Amino acid sequence: MGVSFGDVTMGKKKKSSISPMVKALLSNLFKKPATCQYPFVKAEVPEGFRGKQVYDINLCISCGLCSRDCPASAIEMVEINGKRRPLFHLDQCIFCYQCAESCPRNAIQSTKIFELATTDKSSLVIKPEEKAQKENGEQQ
Repeated sequence: MGVSFGDVTMGKKKKSSISPMVKALLSNLFKKPATCQYPFVKAEVPEGFRGKQVYDINLCISCGLCSRDCPASAIEMVEINGKRRPLFHLDQCIFCYQCAESCPRNAIQSTKIFELATTDKSSLVIKPEEKAQKENGEQQ
């Protein structure tokens, strides 16, 4: 009979804890990876995903409900060509889409665009004048 001192057993061999680890390593070594190849293979976005907002200036009636109801204060109403238009700050947005639900004309829609990482915060501002100028240039 062996004498026991904590984890050390005198006279008996203790099972090694390395063997289950090696067994798990070898069983997972030849399995298909559980992760996706994200940058090289684009991720499938589920239906109803709340991505970057798309704003249709032609549907907007300048009511300001989107700005008023935004819980993150990420929408600022600015004066463009005599009308108040929403300016979206995506760096402050929490993508709750309360603005889209509040809009009576459905001028704000969700997209599946989720790659918004940048080092330049000014690229995270959706300005209404850029779209207004593009539309005015196309109509002329």
